[in-house]
Amino acid sequence: MATKPNTEYSENSIRVLKGLEPVKQRPGMYTRTDNPLHVIQEVLDNAADESLAGHGKKIKVIVHADGSITIEDDGRGIPFGMHPEENAPVIELVFTQLHAGGKFDKGKGGAYSFSGGLHGVGVSVTNALAQRLEATTYREGKVARLVFSGGDVIESLTIRSAAEGDRKSGTTVRVWPDGKYFESLVFPMAQLAHLLRSKAVLMPGVTVTLVQEKTKETQTWVFKGGLRDYLTQTLPAEPFIPLFEGEGFADAQHETFADGEGASWCVAFTEDGQPVRESYVNLIPTSAGGTHELGLRDGLFSAVKSFIDMHSLLPKGVKLLPEDVFARASYVLSTKVLDPQFQGQIKERLNSRDALRLVSGFVRPALELWLNQNVEYGKKLAEMTIKAAQSRQKAGQKVEKRKGSGVAVLPGKLTDCESRDLAENEVFLVEGDSAGGSAKMGRNKESQAILPLRGKVLNTWEVERDRLFANNEIHDISVAIGVDPHGPDDSPDLSGLRYGKICILSDADVDGSHIQVLLLTLFFKHFPKLIDTGHVFVARPPLYRVDAPARGKKPASKAYALDEGELTVILDKLRKEGAREGAWTISRFKGLGEMNAEQLWDTTLNPDTRRLLPIQLGSSDFAATTSLMSKLMGKGEAGARRDLMELHGDSVELDV
Repeated sequence: MATKPNTEYSENSIRVLKGLEPVKQRPGMYTRTDNPLHVIQEVLDNAADESLAGHGKKIKVIVHADGSITIEDDGRGIPFGMHPEENAPVIELVFTQLHAGGKFDKGKGGAYSFSGGLHGVGVSVTNALAQRLEATTYREGKVARLVFSGGDVIESLTIRSAAEGDRKSGTTVRVWPDGKYFESLVFPMAQLAHLLRSKAVLMPGVTVTLVQEKTKETQTWVFKGGLRDYLTQTLPAEPFIPLFEGEGFADAQHETFADGEGASWCVAFTEDGQPVRESYVNLIPTSAGGTHELGLRDGLFSAVKSFIDMHSLLPKGVKLLPEDVFARASYVLSTKVLDPQFQGQIKERLNSRDALRLVSGFVRPALELWLNQNVEYGKKLAEMTIKAAQSRQKAGQKVEKRKGSGVAVLPGKLTDCESRDLAENEVFLVEGDSAGGSAKMGRNKESQAILPLRGKVLNTWEVERDRLFANNEIHDISVAIGVDPHGPDDSPDLSGLRYGKICILSDADVDGSHIQVLLLTLFFKHFPKLIDTGHVFVARPPLYRVDAPARGKKPASKAYALDEGELTVILDKLRKEGAREGAWTISRFKGLGEMNAEQLWDTTLNPDTRRLLPIQLGSSDFAATTSLMSKLMGKGEAGARRDLMELHGDSVELDV
């Protein structure tokens, strides 16, 4: 007998995760788990924050042969005295308590005015996901050491007097990441080196060193030139105008932003290669960008557009967008924000709303001034921007098939059939919504689909293939049948074909014939393989209905005629059957919409009683057919059409 599952939900069901348990339970919420680089970066960012605050000039990272990693700095060192409220050493709180740190107080006189750390979460996450973590701090002539495992203290705090050879101040943290939390424990050395190099770039005068014990390789970076030198070394191609660099920071009198908030930047415009784009907030790399990058984009665009407008350089009909300026821009952007708001703990994207105005407000006036002082370069940049806009507008005229979730979305007005058997399925392209309604009610739901078409279909004889989908009706036809437009020499993928028979269903009058011709033109020009493989048909609804009275032993009846010829045959037959002349009633259908569902089924949809005309290319060669179609459907072929009408006009039946 099966046991009943325990579904009790009570007070005892609620579990409260304490300390660092949430990090261990859901590490992916706090860090990347593909490798331990980000948890090491949390420690590195703390060292960088010391330098950013002006208290450190050296950062050293050692990758040990045993897989551990050490980060050293010469900053102020983490305090190790007792916290006045928590009754625990401060250094222990920093590594074991979420949301404990020295970076919440952003006011004047706070320990860190500008910092990347803002959640008080970083190194406690590093500690929680480490097999072992050793923290040593040097300050006030003392050396304090504490050792953790899995976030728990395993060697209590020891404090000794500084000996000869000890640093006067700073912090050393050695971490052994725990393999059960990461897909791999191998550090991506190229990323680590790039990260350290960028720290040196963003903090001119600070020496950053990377030591690898296994290879005995040591790399040291110290930049005096800052962003310009860094960007110049990493550009994919030579810029076509000089690098635009600058900085702007708010002072104590600024109306909107805090003292020290602002940005430094260096921008280059190249014609080739993949643009180099790096942005930082308080030295934290923001690989996913954010509002500070949007501010740079806005400032660049506004300045360039202002220059173009001032010099009347914009051609008629061209509309500029920010991407036209930004597309070929490489840049390094370093932003200082007092209280940055990031998207998530890993801080890949800045969300602070004011950062856009902050950066744009300093970039725009600086670039406007530079462009007007260097008009020749300004015109080169304007030319690049205008060309990009023209290319974008031209490319925008190409209309792709509308898609959702990676696949073409079936048009909403398509009433599909239930079967997926290609040999059995049929789709009727029906002229008009009213006829489409009758067709939906009269069809065989199992195998017949209905796609109503509104108005006259576009003459596509001279329409480029990449412009076809600008027309909604043609877009819907292509999506419904499951085949993309193609040429006579192409080998289209017909595996997506959804119906074995594609039937054109229009009124039996002149307007209906016109729509037939336009649809046949579409298939001949842009879907020729469907005709070639026998998938295109024309349904032939009747033009007349004859209601005959009872005659002799024959009861009252009705009959349908496709045209005048068939109507004559029906009337002759009635006379022979003894019907009195004029006793019958002849109705002329003005359109399919006049037929009810039953009539449309009997005359046009029922495979047993309908007239379905297969469309074939005939025996003449394709080139000759194409030439004839050009005369019939080409916009500039009025003369050729007139000649054809004069030559063959007598053989055409008119329905006035």
